[in-house]
Amino acid sequence: MKIGLAQINTTVGDLAGNQNLILNAYRSLVSQGAELVVFPELAVCGYPPRDLLFKRRFVPDQLESLQQIAREIGAAPAVIGFVDPNPSKSGRDFFNAAAFCHDGKVQQIARKSLLPTYDVFDEDRYFEPADLPLVFQWQGQKLGITICEDIWGNTDVSRERYPHAPVEYLKEQNLDLHLNLSASPWHWGGKGEQREGLVSGASRACGCPTIYVNAVGGNDELIFDGRSMVANAQGEIIAGLSAFATDQAVVDLDADSAQIASTFRQQLMDNIEQALVLGLRDYVHKSGFKKALIGLSGGIDSAVVAALAAKALGPENVTGVSLPSAISSDHSKSDAKELAENLGIAFHTVAIADIVAAAEDTLSPLTAGYGRDVTEENIQARARGLLLMALSNKLGALLLTTGNKSELAVGYCTLYGDMCGGLAVISDLPKTRVFELSRHMNRDKPTIPVNTIEKPPSAELRPDQKDEDSLPPYHILDGILEGYVEKGMSTKELIEQGYDADVVKDMIRKVDLNEYKRKQAAPGLKLTPLAFGVGRRIPIVQRYVS
Repeated sequence: MKIGLAQINTTVGDLAGNQNLILNAYRSLVSQGAELVVFPELAVCGYPPRDLLFKRRFVPDQLESLQQIAREIGAAPAVIGFVDPNPSKSGRDFFNAAAFCHDGKVQQIARKSLLPTYDVFDEDRYFEPADLPLVFQWQGQKLGITICEDIWGNTDVSRERYPHAPVEYLKEQNLDLHLNLSASPWHWGGKGEQREGLVSGASRACGCPTIYVNAVGGNDELIFDGRSMVANAQGEIIAGLSAFATDQAVVDLDADSAQIASTFRQQLMDNIEQALVLGLRDYVHKSGFKKALIGLSGGIDSAVVAALAAKALGPENVTGVSLPSAISSDHSKSDAKELAENLGIAFHTVAIADIVAAAEDTLSPLTAGYGRDVTEENIQARARGLLLMALSNKLGALLLTTGNKSELAVGYCTLYGDMCGGLAVISDLPKTRVFELSRHMNRDKPTIPVNTIEKPPSAELRPDQKDEDSLPPYHILDGILEGYVEKGMSTKELIEQGYDADVVKDMIRKVDLNEYKRKQAAPGLKLTPLAFGVGRRIPIVQRYVS
């Protein structure tokens, strides 16, 4: 049998656009000989729809879109993810479902059994779980359909999340073919390898090939990497689609040779770069923008964001602005200019010394006698935010913030200053990884100035300032933050790992105190197993000390 894998990039709520993507992919794959075409989870409405589901017309409108799609499906069936209303008066109002469309109609409906409610997932808020996955006959073949989490089952060895595992049921059904529709976002830490293991394991358990089709593209903070795949009955991966790109393929289940895309498996820094480029491009374009604006400080963070933006949007759609103050170093200004020239982006210089002086003079009657402190430093950052937001409005360009995860974690950033913007591109990238990424992006052509990478990081809000005046070295800080933020380790556990006790306590105190800043930050692209944002919901007002 020849199976079509349709790895498409849908937009949440764009029913007409998603419908066109589905039908175009279906027609293309059928023309290439596909006898059955499989699409990702919730392809009709996009994933995750979140509270759009509670809008009165949203689900009926996507059902009408599904019916329009089904009328275009011919002899080769298509399996398409959608939202199915719950006809019962009990339970949640909807099912996360898949429609088996054939000969112009929806012939079968499969419903998701396991609903994730961890990290960024909140499906139990919207969906009712199915008791069992769908199993049915088609042209003498016995098919089983699962949806995303259904094949993950109880893979968390520390705690079983679900009372049953759908694959355990399917292994008793003597299937000829198992289909899994997914919308599984990427993060580093072996998720790709884990998915391969799950798909291989499902095939071995069921004794039949497994077709896994994953979503691709960015929707809000989530980045879906695609990497759809096929495993044969022995659990061998015989097909793998591209990472971080729309892709499609017709896979002959009876063929001897494998069809593995060159990017299906790749190194971590390639994954990070491609994830950020895809997430940035989709966030900008799906939000209705074409252009991006970046404040260029001459530092490593803004340089990396600018380089990513140039790749994602094209250099002709990116503008960099240097906003030097009275204390800005010459190398910061020259490094920013060199970066812009290397990238081929528009570049402007807007001095802020007069604005800062005017603000300080205006405030002087109220601040006299207090002495200079962080207040005056933040006036510089907020002057930059003011001017960048004005340019964003005037140019119709989305302002990108440039803070990294290390800074955001400990509040080493200025609210309404350098935090101004519509997307925090690298807010889930620790500082040590920022340096790695900069060198990786320079591998073929040194676009990021060497001085930018090698000079000591500095906010340059006071003379001769260095980040390490306020923070421990970044390799130490990032280790503490990974333990505390991502792994939930306590102060005692971190100290037992060998970190200085005073440093650990100070950094944890900073993380906890700055929750209010993160609640007001621009959305950021998720790269790590636990990012700031919807996957981490810490109260702003709380007094627990770990």
